[in-house]
Amino acid sequence: MGVKAKVEALIYATEEPVTLNQLAALLKDAVLAELRAEEEARLALNEVVSDGKPIVEEDEYADEPETLPEPAADAESRPNGSDETPIAPVELTPEQKAELDKEDSKRVKEHISQILKDLMVEYSDGNRGMEIRQIAGGYRMGTKPEHHDVVVNFAKSLKPPVRLSMQALETLAVIAYKQPVTVPEISEIRGVDSSGVIATLLDRKLITTSGRKQVIGRPILYKTTKEFLLRFGLNNVAELPSMEEFEKLGDPQAGLFEQATAEATAAPDTQAPEVETAEGETEPAPEVVESETEAASPADETPADASEERQES
Repeated sequence: MGVKAKVEALIYATEEPVTLNQLAALLKDAVLAELRAEEEARLALNEVVSDGKPIVEEDEYADEPETLPEPAADAESRPNGSDETPIAPVELTPEQKAELDKEDSKRVKEHISQILKDLMVEYSDGNRGMEIRQIAGGYRMGTKPEHHDVVVNFAKSLKPPVRLSMQALETLAVIAYKQPVTVPEISEIRGVDSSGVIATLLDRKLITTSGRKQVIGRPILYKTTKEFLLRFGLNNVAELPSMEEFEKLGDPQAGLFEQATAEATAAPDTQAPEVETAEGETEPAPEVVESETEAASPADETPADASEERQES
């Protein structure tokens, strides 16, 4: 796709007028590549035109040996050491790089400006119903003023866009994949009561009744309508993505809690409490092996505790 087609697509796709700076920033690489290709083609054409050597047949000088340049002359024409060490590319200073970028940006804008002029001329043809206008410093595509009446009449005949809540979309998705389905089955899948949402979908004509299920109570069955296919751009419900396709997409939140779970299950890096010694220094307390609920054995009592017990007795 050429740069001209990309510029046309961008102007058509944007609701707000797209400016020349925006187009230059988006298409800078493509424009430079196209300009480079045009320059190479022009140079190649000039070489062919400027070549004045007569064209000879292949068998005219077939017996003559092929002449090769003498290595001595070739060596003399090159600088000393050029056959061993290649010439290093010249490094540009930041000022030179900025100057080159500025020059490239200028060339890109000039090229896109010419493309915009060509497009505006093409769309100004009387056989075209669209035109490109310059509005608020940018470019936007729209219908021509002479087609105002027919466009307004068509716009009035269009249906307003359907706006659904997340609950309605969930219910509609269950019906689309499980149809025909009853309200209790929908509520069981969603985990909440869906009877209120059903009325909204019926009012928007996205679903309709499909008889009754032959079970106790005979609940009403629901299915999607042709309006559902029109709103979602489907030919039939078979074009809906399958469950396998959804699984291939993967859950974007699948790995969010793995790291937190691993950190929580890891051993905590806690420091042992410190005990003050007689010299006033602190040292870590010894590890406690027994649990706090386990009672100390009589053998672990200190002599001071034993003497206190004898005095009390």
